[in-house]
Amino acid sequence: MININNCALIVIDLQNDFVRQGAPMEVPDARTSLPKVKKLLDAARNHKIPIIYTKFLSGPKKTLLWNWSPQIEEFGACKRGLKRHYSELNAERQCADVVDEIYPTDDDYIVEKYGYSAFKNTNLQDILRSEGIDSVIVVGTVTQICVADTVHDAFALGFKVLVVSDCATSFMVDMQTAFLKNFEMKFAWVKDSGEVLKMIEGTN
Repeated sequence: MININNCALIVIDLQNDFVRQGAPMEVPDARTSLPKVKKLLDAARNHKIPIIYTKFLSGPKKTLLWNWSPQIEEFGACKRGLKRHYSELNAERQCADVVDEIYPTDDDYIVEKYGYSAFKNTNLQDILRSEGIDSVIVVGTVTQICVADTVHDAFALGFKVLVVSDCATSFMVDMQTAFLKNFEMKFAWVKDSGEVLKMIEGTN
């Protein structure tokens, strides 16, 4: 099992363009997971567990990834600096920014990425090593895409991984089920947020 005393909480891509109602890359379950993610964040902060947010960004020039995310070209999804009006909020927000409900504090890390994995061409591994981390708790969206690539890379780099089943979300039920099962078979421990909270609080 992971080592709570040497772990970090990684929050993957809970950004306006993924979470907000009607957003170009909307994952409705990501929105419903926010209260549970918030509880984990509060517990992590209370116990001095480092928190790392990732942001998926699309650049100004077309890349191979755009072929599988047409929302980038059509709507400018997750483009750096682009503001969008979200009817759910009746307000504008930076489309690639973290949602208000779980916004980072000054003590949290933010890792920007232009692909699926939070480790690819980023400083995430350096952050974890600098903090003496050997285990990561992973929440966020999308389970079979950015969450999966991050989990696989964490495992390959020798980090112990715990995926929070009800805080990792997808827009496809079958993919959610299959990837959580595959994580548990070969890459990570999988627990629900209640179990993880107990672990952080030291009651389990």
